Parts: sequence; structure tokens; C-alpha cells
Amino acid sequence: MQVCVIGTGYVGLVTGVCLAQIGHQVICVDNDVEKVKLMQSGQSPIFEPGLSQMMTANMEAGRLEFTADLQVGVDRGEILFIAVGTPALPSGASDTRYVEAVARGIGQHLNGGYKVIVNKSTVPIGSGDWVRRIVLDGAAEGRSETPSFDVVSNPEFLREGSAIYDTFNPDRIVIGSSSERAIDLMQQLYAPIVTRQFAQYPDLPPVPVLVTDLTSAETIKYAANAFLATKISFINEVGNICDRVGADVTLVAKGIGLDTRIGNKFLQAGIGWGGSCFPKDVSALVHTATDYGYNAQLLKATIETNRQQRLIAIDKLQQVLKILKGKTVGLLGLTFKPDTDDLRDAPALDLIDRLTHLGAKVKAYDPLISSDCNRPDLAKITLTANAQELASGCDALVLVTEWQEFQELDYALLASLMERPTIVDGRNYLDARSLANAGFDYIGIGRPPLDRFTPSAFSPAQIDDLILNAAA
Repeated sequence: MQVCVIGTGYVGLVTGVCLAQIGHQVICVDNDVEKVKLMQSGQSPIFEPGLSQMMTANMEAGRLEFTADLQVGVDRGEILFIAVGTPALPSGASDTRYVEAVARGIGQHLNGGYKVIVNKSTVPIGSGDWVRRIVLDGAAEGRSETPSFDVVSNPEFLREGSAIYDTFNPDRIVIGSSSERAIDLMQQLYAPIVTRQFAQYPDLPPVPVLVTDLTSAETIKYAANAFLATKISFINEVGNICDRVGADVTLVAKGIGLDTRIGNKFLQAGIGWGGSCFPKDVSALVHTATDYGYNAQLLKATIETNRQQRLIAIDKLQQVLKILKGKTVGLLGLTFKPDTDDLRDAPALDLIDRLTHLGAKVKAYDPLISSDCNRPDLAKITLTANAQELASGCDALVLVTEWQEFQELDYALLASLMERPTIVDGRNYLDARSLANAGFDYIGIGRPPLDRFTPSAFSPAQIDDLILNAAA
């Protein structure tokens, strides 16, 4: 099928490349000419494991191309994806001006043939009808005939760092539309994925396809992210209670996660959630509720709990180091999650602001954030090239991002380089006993101290082994 993807941010580029991979002819449009030139040269403007190689392979196969000319994309595509950003405004509402500009541009360039216009961007509930009106307004400029098109809501559920896997192995595909013709075309588009022709586990049943109205599809996206964010805030709150009563949140999470009604995913206590989706989607859903006269108290509490949780590491540092002024604190990781270079609304940024406000010197090491990074929000810290350089002279380390590399560090060496070998494991990611043996004062989130035997001395993987051995 002929597909046009407008917007080559994270969602747009991954969508375009993966649709080309399953055999469609894809043209990606972006109004950033320099970015288009970069992609035309075979380079990806974002980091996502496996994306660059897949992009290059499909360009060489003639299934994928890039342009800054919207007219070319609209002419070429029978299915037009809108995949531009909808960042959060200070009010919590979504900024939809980029979606509006694209919808108007599509209307201006419609050539009379039938098109399916797909909202892939996370847009406010009710945007399907709004996009239709904007397209018609654009088409009316200099044109007398009414264009033939339908608007579809097709929310994405991609996780940064595993977006290609998620595309080919989705839990579900949601298609929101009242048009049978549009629904049929979308089902044709996704048929290779639905039948698991590109899945890691091809013998599984077909991917569920949920067909809904526009509004329900838009709400599903917000509700899914809001629920996951709430689940994380919940276990973080439980972790804080565990800190006070001496329980181990890793074991508590395991115990409740074995309940099939709850499940074990998104039950890792730590320093809070961030990124480009959870913060703006939860805020947008709260804002929508307010617009319609409802006070979404649970979602507001989810946001507030997360805001407080981001600074829990500061409390733990103050308990050990007391006055932070004049101390040097090193951050292991900056991105909001591993396997991405995304710093959008990352907890690390709040830690940096608070630590520098308290007079601490802040150093950081992240595998994907180089020392020549010119981001203004990192200007007040020292970016190092490796973990050894980070640890040198530090009074404490804080693990912020659970990069695999950080499980394999020589912590005995790091301890020898520090003024005071203390580490706050902000993700409960490390082996507490090994860190203690390496000379560290280990501090977890919701985990008891190591002055008594407890399974909290072990990593999550070791806890799984303990449970299996006990069962045996």
C-alpha cells in the first residue's frame, strides 16, 4: 500500500520504517529540511536500537523515502499518518498547533482521490472530528469540490528502547472510525502484523484488533498510559511505607504481582516516571476531565506522588551526608529510561535542579549523553566520559537510569575513587550484597538495610531464583 507519514519524530519515524519493513511503500514528510537531508543520507535523527539498520535496508530496497514536500507525500499516499508532536502546555492541555497545521496542509493538497487520514499523534479526546473540520477548511481554500476522505484514530503504544519489537508484537491494534471503508484499508495495512508474519513468536494467536468509534480510541490511549503511571506511583508509595516499617518493596511487589488480577509489570519502585508520554498524557486526561466538569482526584494524586518521588533520593542523601552544600554527587544515568537518548521530563533533571539549589556539585555519566552535549538544562553539571571519571572525588552516587552497563561496573574500583562510597539505587536495580562487599554503603528505595539477612540483599533475578528454589 502507498503510505505517507507526516512528522519524523519518535513515533513517526518508527512507524514509517516498520511499515516499509512489512512491505508497504512509505514516504515520510518533515518540514525540517536539514533533518530530511540527514535521513536521506541514511542516518537516523533519533536513537532506537535497530532503527538505523532497518531504515537503511528499506531505503536501499526502494520502499522508504523522505521529503520536505507535503504535496508529494499527500499525492503519493492513500493512507496519511499525522505523527507530529503534541507537547504539554503549562495548563496541562496538549499543544495541537502542529496537528492543526498538518491537517490544514493536507486539505490544501488533496487531489480528489479517496484518502484515509490517521491520527497517530496523541491528540486530545474529540480531535477526530476537529481534524476533519480543519482538513475541510484547508480544502476550501481555493477549491470548490468536497474532498473524499475519512479520519481514523490509531493510537500508538510504543516503548522507547523497544519500539520495533512493540510494533511487530503488539498487545493490540486499536482502530477508531465510523467508516467501514477506512477500517477495511487499515486492516489491510496491518494484516502482516496481525497475522504475526514479522513477530518474534509467530505461533501465537493473531494480534487482537479492536475497532471502536473515534472518541473511544482516543480515550484508550490516555487511559492506558494513565493507568500505568498510576501503577508506578502506587508501588512507589508502597515503597515509601516499606522504608518506614522495614519491609522490602521488591518482595512486596513480587507478592502482589503474582496475583493474575494485578500482574508484575510496572511494579518496580524507584524515583518516579518521566519521558514524553506519561507526564503529558496523564495531565491531558486531567485537563479533559476538568473541561467536562469532573475532578479526576486519583489522577491528580498520581501526578503529585510522582512529583514527590523524584526527590526521594535527595532525602536519602541528606540522611547519610547531612549537609549537601559542598558535597559532590554523581548521577549514573540521565535519560528517563535505558536504551534511549530521551531526556524529556527525566527525573534526573529534577535531581540536578534540587542538588545544585542545595549547593552540591553534580557530575553525571550516561552512555548516550556525551560530554559535548549543549543542552541548557545540563549546563550546570559536569558530564563525564565514563563511570570511573564520574566516581572520582564523589561523596555519593545515585543510580538514575537502569542501563545494563551499570550492572557490570567494577564497583570496588569506583568505591576506591570516592571520598565516601555511598550509592543510592534509585531503581532498585543493583545487587545490594555485591555493592556492600565492594565497600559501598548501599541505599535502596523501600528496601531494608543489610545489617540482617534478608532477600533484599539480592537482585530481582536472584529473588526469582529464591522463589523457584523454595517451591522445589
